[in-house]
Amino acid sequence: MSGDRAPEGIARVRAPNPSPMTLDGTNTYVAAGWVVDPGPAHEGHLEAVMEAAGGRVEGIVITHGHIDHDEGAPALAERTGAPVVRPAGDGQAGPFTALATPGHSADHVCLLLGGVCFTGDTVLGTGSVFIPPDGGSLSAYLRSLERLLELDLEVLCPGHGPFVWEPRAKLTEYRDHRLERERRLVEALAHGLRDRDELLDAVWDDAPRELRPAAALTLDAHLAKLREEGRLPDGAGA
Repeated sequence: MSGDRAPEGIARVRAPNPSPMTLDGTNTYVAAGWVVDPGPAHEGHLEAVMEAAGGRVEGIVITHGHIDHDEGAPALAERTGAPVVRPAGDGQAGPFTALATPGHSADHVCLLLGGVCFTGDTVLGTGSVFIPPDGGSLSAYLRSLERLLELDLEVLCPGHGPFVWEPRAKLTEYRDHRLERERRLVEALAHGLRDRDELLDAVWDDAPRELRPAAALTLDAHLAKLREEGRLPDGAGA
């Protein structure tokens, strides 16, 4: 099944916080009586979440502690009396099974409900995931993608963008995209490029102007991975 169709029994409420990094806004989900990632502390958004939940929330669960995903949790908890659960790695979180998926952030988890996977910022509906310098790790991110590829998933419910009804294809695309960037970066380094701007021009030549700062941070993530593996030439990224 394709298209931006919600899985049965799951409601999506999109927060009014669009940006180049959040796409159309942060996706909040209501499933099995719980709220996944309540999003920003925006009054209208929280009201819409309450309406989607039928006025009753049994629990609130967070995929990771970034403000666009969890800022609204205290206010929603105060309204509903529901507990806020922040899974610390693998384990049970209400009706969900939490799976540690660090990479976008060190505390990131994906949440499984049968064949449905709430991916937070590990997988987006469109575009690629940002690996920030504070708490991010490309090595960990690639391992997280491999973990998800081992699962038999029906649909991905991402933190931003549309539903993904072909999970394996999307996850494979994400992994291969990162590895292709790495291949191009290693090739550029082998040709003697060391300056950050030169490397960006060679490897992230498709990045729109407004996303070049994010591309520069992604470059840093790739350089850090090569450094961890002992494959970074002296003077790279200066």
